Amino acid sequence: MHYLCNRFQKKGGDDTMLIIPVKDGENIDRALKRFKRKFDKTGTMRQLRDRQHFTKPSVERRAQVQKAEYIQHLRDAEDI
Repeated sequence: MHYLCNRFQKKGGDDTMLIIPVKDGENIDRALKRFKRKFDKTGTMRQLRDRQHFTKPSVERRAQVQKAEYIQHLRDAEDI
């Protein structure tokens, strides 16, 4: 039996390792697909992309308010 492994950091800063057991005779593409699916569930790439740039809290709040106003406008237009 072989293993696909990858080391990554979780939010708490501790290292974690993904281990995907690959059975003898199993297609490597199928094992890679399982690995990718499991890796996506960890959210590591999303977290890295979020950390690439900093958005001020005031800018985030303003964007949330604008989105809420837009949605409310759409709902009001639906009621008319």
